Amino acid sequence: MKRRDFMKLGAGFGAAMASLPPLSSARAQTKTVFKASDVQPPGYPTVVATENLGKKLEAATQGRLSVQMYPSMQLGGEKETIEQTQIGAIQMLRVSVGSMGPIVDDINVVNMPFLFKNTAHAEKMMDGPIGQELLDKITASPNAGLVALCWMDAGARSLYNTKRPIKTIDDVKGLKFRVIGNPIFIDMMNALGGNGVAMGYDQVFSALQTGVVDGAENNPPSYVFDNHYTVAKYYTLTQHLIVPEILVFSRKTWDGLSKDDQALLKKLGREAQLEERDLWNKYEASAMEKAKAAGNEIIEVADKKPFQDAVKPVWDKYGPKYAAMIKRIQDVA
Repeated sequence: MKRRDFMKLGAGFGAAMASLPPLSSARAQTKTVFKASDVQPPGYPTVVATENLGKKLEAATQGRLSVQMYPSMQLGGEKETIEQTQIGAIQMLRVSVGSMGPIVDDINVVNMPFLFKNTAHAEKMMDGPIGQELLDKITASPNAGLVALCWMDAGARSLYNTKRPIKTIDDVKGLKFRVIGNPIFIDMMNALGGNGVAMGYDQVFSALQTGVVDGAENNPPSYVFDNHYTVAKYYTLTQHLIVPEILVFSRKTWDGLSKDDQALLKKLGREAQLEERDLWNKYEASAMEKAKAAGNEIIEVADKKPFQDAVKPVWDKYGPKYAAMIKRIQDVA
């Protein structure tokens, strides 16, 4: 049995206990450990913020509830861990909105290219009523089987590749770029002149090494701290997507918790949202410094308008469905 399969099996057994509701006062005192998963490595802002949430939870419940973090894709990639969280084998999961869009269509609005003016604009949306409304749509979705606790910053996504510096949109042509498995992102990459290849995050590094793809698109910390920068030496600051991330909880386990425990998790989630943002800003700056120190070429895009114009077909195809919400988001000041 492969190590990952063994860990998944272990996660399933653990969750079977964690997801059961209290049967007696004696059982209510039983210590429950929630399994938390993240594709990112130890020290990554989303990992640290979730770990700190777990420490606060343990302190607030005198050790009755706690969190065990499994970073670095130990329990699988995003698609696999979403499925495990839906069935209660994992309790807490940090997942990209890009991966959530195909599950809860309303959330796809956030995946539109060049939707936000900048990361500050995205943060205002997340912190305000629209942000809560979108989280509630995940929680209310019968298809999801998840409870959305909070947003987490993931900065802006840009293009990186192994072949050449991308200085204009013409430089994108003919290159194969990995994207999250979401039709919006595939169409976006194709509209930019590249070839969008849907692929799990856990496969990206080897795909870059072997030439299965020429590049990918992601934020600076993912580019650097998962070592993509060691093979893809050109990073172009297109900032075409500002795709936040979400911390979700298994509905299967959630429904077995008391109202007080649910309220506590929501409160700690909100605190984690703000803490992760501060961690993110520092981590992103560190990533850029590391990439530059390695001699990688960081390319500023002098004029983003050709990139914005190129994705008009994506807006024509997907935009009308989300028109009302798009306007509300763009009006956030």
